[in-house]
Amino acid sequence: MAEQDVEGAVGTDTDTGTGIAAGIAAGTAVATAVATEQRPRPVAVAIGRRPEPVHDVAVYAFEGMAPFELGVVVEVFGLARPELTGLLATPWYGLKVCADRPGTALDAVGGFTLTTRHGLDELAAADTVVVPGVPNAFGGEVSPGLVAALRTAHERGARIVSICSGAFALAAAGLLDGREATTHWRYAELLQQRHPAVRVNPDVLYVDNGDVLTSAGSAAGIDLCLHLVRRDHGAKVANTVARRFVVAPHRDGGQAQFIEAAVGTVEEEDDGIARSMQWALDHLSSPLTVPVLARAARMSDRSYLRHFTARNGTSPMRWVVTQRIAASLPLLESPDGTVEEIAAAVGFESSATFRHHFGRVMRTSPTAYRRSFGRGVA
Repeated sequence: MAEQDVEGAVGTDTDTGTGIAAGIAAGTAVATAVATEQRPRPVAVAIGRRPEPVHDVAVYAFEGMAPFELGVVVEVFGLARPELTGLLATPWYGLKVCADRPGTALDAVGGFTLTTRHGLDELAAADTVVVPGVPNAFGGEVSPGLVAALRTAHERGARIVSICSGAFALAAAGLLDGREATTHWRYAELLQQRHPAVRVNPDVLYVDNGDVLTSAGSAAGIDLCLHLVRRDHGAKVANTVARRFVVAPHRDGGQAQFIEAAVGTVEEEDDGIARSMQWALDHLSSPLTVPVLARAARMSDRSYLRHFTARNGTSPMRWVVTQRIAASLPLLESPDGTVEEIAAAVGFESSATFRHHFGRVMRTSPTAYRRSFGRGVA
């Protein structure tokens, strides 16, 4: 915090003698003024360093919105988090819910209304902007005001994020041209038709292009928001937030949206899949291949591959790579071990292979991640 003019106040600073001296001087000024029945002059008191600015997140609210996606953003970025005390190296987020016309009641799905205090000017000024949907992806026009605000925010370096049909707003603003993007699978074909310059991938949970990120519907928004927390604050913080959410701490963005989950009685083969996954987690440092995992599941290689993919929406080896990356994060946040040693500890054949897969999943290098989130690491 900068110096502050205090009228008739005494300031102290427990960290330096400067604050103490200032406090004594201020107290003397007040005492003298009282004695002479004069009003004391304002005294500039140093009360500590200016704190780092909070990362501002703005989320768009609109008429006819489904509340789940909006609620996810509010839950992740707007909730007080005493569980993070002592874990944060940088300030937590500040959240603003913004609308085209602040102060106007917006009807939401489910029969309730929401009124926001913030408008699109504040959305355009945020560090991260989240669009959790649009009113009518199949036929409605995207708000011109929102499009303009997104362009302004992006031009000044903000991070732009969409959940579900929110990708239509990003596309309307031209932010997805020439990029890979995703949306809910039921909107994917329409998004591609309406915006042919966008490379729509309907099969993944989310796509991270660095400054612009898109995700599929509903629960994929949780995955993407946790991914942002992981990018900003590291794995330990993201895992703590996920634990309070009571969700899995990390799902790779490349995992499939649509999974043929078993309904009703769980087959013996499905028990084998679960058993093999737990076995793999217990043996990440060992060589893991489809035949090795199939043996742990007591299934043939071909049957294992088919059932694993149907159950988890991704291939066994891609899942293994994701688990190894996840296991490496707390090790990188610790000062112990080199990148090469960590790569070997989580089962990668070489540090080069580790760096390649780490960059694909985390969009940064292991060294850069350690520099950002390592505790006690030079």
